Amino acid sequence: MALRPGRTVRKLERPYTRISKKKPRKSYIVGVPYSRIHIFEMGNRNKEFDTNVWLVAEKSVQIRDNALESARVVSNKFLERELGSDNYFMKVLVFPHHVLREHALATGAGADRFSSGMRHSFGKPSGRAVQIRKGQEIFVLKVDKKDIAVARKALKRADSKLSTTCRIKVE
Repeated sequence: MALRPGRTVRKLERPYTRISKKKPRKSYIVGVPYSRIHIFEMGNRNKEFDTNVWLVAEKSVQIRDNALESARVVSNKFLERELGSDNYFMKVLVFPHHVLREHALATGAGADRFSSGMRHSFGKPSGRAVQIRKGQEIFVLKVDKKDIAVARKALKRADSKLSTTCRIKVE
């Protein structure tokens, strides 16, 4: 089955885990897929840089882990090509903890024979997402003062992959 569009999970919702008093073994979500983002720190960790550039969310929103991974990849490749891997340090500041669930209803002929409708509608895990609040930092990029323009371009590319509008803050 193909991945559903990002707009279907963009709305911020309350994190929910099933709580069962009768059968405590059902109180956790079974079958949560692995996060697609594994690398959170890129570049030169040991060098001291004089400028921090932040990617800050302007709306409260959920961002799927694959969107976060694609934003990380596109900005990291741009930085490696323009600056080299020793002249920057980039860190992803958020982690996809929220479990996304889908309740797939059976459609078509004969669906009424095996479908229970909304009777047990907790849903099966389909992915993970990051819940981001307005004004929260998503990425931090540390560079030297002469490379601020390249850092802004890299974070602008990352912004285009995310499902919210972001602003770039320089310190």
